[in-house]
Amino acid sequence: MGLLSFLLGGAGSTEPLADVQAKVRQGQAVLIDCREQGEWDDGHLGEAQLLPLSKLRSNPSLANQLPKDKPVYLHCRAGGRATLAARLLKKLGYDARPLRQGFETLARSGFTRAT
Repeated sequence: MGLLSFLLGGAGSTEPLADVQAKVRQGQAVLIDCREQGEWDDGHLGEAQLLPLSKLRSNPSLANQLPKDKPVYLHCRAGGRATLAARLLKKLGYDARPLRQGFETLARSGFTRAT
C-alpha cells in the first residue's frame, strides 16, 4: 500500500489479485484507472477503463457510466487516488474497492499492459 493510501485510511482490497483478474475478465466486476490522461497514455491496463479522480471529483455524475450491481475495483499509481475515488463512489452507492497495488505491480501480476 502506498504511504498516501495508508495515511488516508485506505487499506485497499484484500482480495487476491487472481480473483480480481478473474472477476474483471468474466465481466463480474469492472476495473477503473483513476490516474490522469497523460499517465494512461504512457501505459495502462487493457482491462481497465479510464476515469481520472480529478474529473470524478469535479463531475460526480461521470460515475453513472459504472455499474451499481458489480464490484468496481480502482487503481492508480500508488493507491492514494484509488482510495479517494473509492470513498467518493461509495457515497454514491457503488461497491467500490481500491486496490493496494499500483499500476506497475498490477501489470507485473498478470493484468494486460496496453499502450
